[in-house]
Amino acid sequence: MSRFFVEVAYKGTNYAGFQVQHNANTIQAEVEKALKIYFKRDFELTGSSRTDAGVHALQNFFHFDMDETFQLSESIEVAYHLNAILPRDIVMKEIRMVEDLAHSRFDALYRTYEYSIYNAKNPFLEDRAYYYPYPLDLNLLNEAAAIILMNTDFQSFSKKNTQVYTYECNIMESAWETHNHKLIYRIRGSRFLRGMVRGLVGTMLRVGAGKIGIDEFRDIIKAHDISRVDFSTPSHGLVLINVGY
Repeated sequence: MSRFFVEVAYKGTNYAGFQVQHNANTIQAEVEKALKIYFKRDFELTGSSRTDAGVHALQNFFHFDMDETFQLSESIEVAYHLNAILPRDIVMKEIRMVEDLAHSRFDALYRTYEYSIYNAKNPFLEDRAYYYPYPLDLNLLNEAAAIILMNTDFQSFSKKNTQVYTYECNIMESAWETHNHKLIYRIRGSRFLRGMVRGLVGTMLRVGAGKIGIDEFRDIIKAHDISRVDFSTPSHGLVLINVGY
């Protein structure tokens, strides 16, 4: 039995998230369907990161096991045929054989997300960034982003009914910048809780808009109280940029 990693990218608009669900279509379901059509057997994939409904990804990974092996030239051909089966909004970038115990989720060292905001009407960004036509103070946003780097417990930013053993996350990068007429928040961490990035962004926007102060933002992190967090930022502004191994 050999283990394979599959690298994918996708536009999440039409999907109810990354992981298989019983009553909705997902990225994993479409990839499993394509593999079944091509290899003529059932597959159960393990994903590296579970993106929510509507969230996009420039890079995400699955792994699976099967008896066959194939060389690099053959793997390129396999990816080509699978892309012909997959919907247009999902692309398989690579499929490769890895060590038997390699794990797409537990071996990942970090995940990087970006959240994009624009403040002038632009039809070319409406499904990939959040239209927020209100003044924001970039310095205040970056003050709040720096506070995130000083913390590891993000229970306040974990949505309810999330089955996790710990709320500890090691955040390695957290900063706002402007680029190509967009305001972009970039965060890199060892792991993320359900809804965490959107909750951080929504609450920092309240800081940048002058609705709450830096001290209150710091208190919200420490409070372990999700009722004080703003999760209203839409999913289409969020992109999983990469997963590092």
